[in-house]
Amino acid sequence: MKYICFYFQLHQPFRLRNYSFFDIGNDHYYYDDYLNESVMQKVAQKCYLPANKLILKLIEKHGKQFKISYSISGSALDQFELYAPEVIESFKKLANTGNVEFLSETYGHSLASQSNLELFKQQITQHSKRIEELFGQKPKVFRNTELIYSDEIGDFIYEMGFKGMLTEGAKHVLGWKSPNYLYYNSRQPKLKLLLRNFKLSDDIAFRFSNHSWNNYPLTPQKFSNWLNKINPKEELINLFMDYETFGEHQWADTGIFEFLEHLPNEILTQTQFKFETPSNIIKKLQPVAVAHVPYPISWADEERDITAWLGNDLQKEAFEKLYELTPYIQKSTDEVLLQDWQYLQNSDHFYYMSTKWFSDGEVHAYFNPYKDPYEAFINYMNILSDFSKRAKKASPIDDREIEINKLKSKILIQEQEIIRLKKQIKNRKQ
Repeated sequence: MKYICFYFQLHQPFRLRNYSFFDIGNDHYYYDDYLNESVMQKVAQKCYLPANKLILKLIEKHGKQFKISYSISGSALDQFELYAPEVIESFKKLANTGNVEFLSETYGHSLASQSNLELFKQQITQHSKRIEELFGQKPKVFRNTELIYSDEIGDFIYEMGFKGMLTEGAKHVLGWKSPNYLYYNSRQPKLKLLLRNFKLSDDIAFRFSNHSWNNYPLTPQKFSNWLNKINPKEELINLFMDYETFGEHQWADTGIFEFLEHLPNEILTQTQFKFETPSNIIKKLQPVAVAHVPYPISWADEERDITAWLGNDLQKEAFEKLYELTPYIQKSTDEVLLQDWQYLQNSDHFYYMSTKWFSDGEVHAYFNPYKDPYEAFINYMNILSDFSKRAKKASPIDDREIEINKLKSKILIQEQEIIRLKKQIKNRKQ
């Protein structure tokens, strides 16, 4: 049997207000409520609600033949509750069909996997619990922030009890191999890996409305023909993308909803592929090979690495200063402080500081509230200065713990720089 895995990410960060140096120590509220509410309500009306309505319609039409999966960050769920509770209700209707699987991720859509594995575990546990409370499902498959993955992360995820994990089918990892199979972790063979087919995924997510694209317009018939031309031995196509593809990244007048409405029938009637969820796929298919990923990969940019968030000195300094506060936070019981801690870890804050304004510039500018990376950095560091004062006041610790944590953060940053330089040397030799 050959399978299509349709998976969508939903995430909205808590965008920060303009926070000046003079606010430090005087004002402890960090968020732009107007911007957060307006963006959420806009995307809910353009994407989440109409897309969920259509997915429910497709499930009612095709029954068990059409299955789909989502991961929804904790900060997105919190914003749904604040600004668009009808979105949660629409997801509950989808959950009740039995055709939808919800995956786990970090609650705050954070980069904790690159800092502190114990903190990483806490955020995953918190997110899994929330998903189970809302949708009645205990997640069995994990999807890290922005598909960030490495052998070490996979090993850790298996030890947490997950059976499978999603990540990118990066060329520099696979080499000549195809992403269209099930793979397994190099340290824990029982952890199954679903690798994104980035070409077919991006044909929908990024190129659908591009009139200069040589395959424009993309139709369900054309897409199913591509599937039929794939090597008959290849048994799994993972289509992973942002849910905002439907109605927000690709507006309704591009025909994206019509494409989604007719695609399942075209695939089911004209190809050998069937729709399935990640947890069922890892039960039904056998992995064909190990995926060796010694250094972290993601689905971002051409490099498929983590430089979109930790690629320059601004990002590294902000990252280091944020996670230096971990010992204080772990001792705190202040609910407001802990909530701010979650939201300040949103990976988007580091993404806004990216200086990669070249081939991926348009992507980095999307939904970016700052005019440049330096403004993003200054604003974030002002807020972090205030947050640091609050954290240290609420949970004082001794100097030895502070120095140990600083050293750990510096070592991590240095290790990431060594990895980046090694990759540069390797690329130049090629």
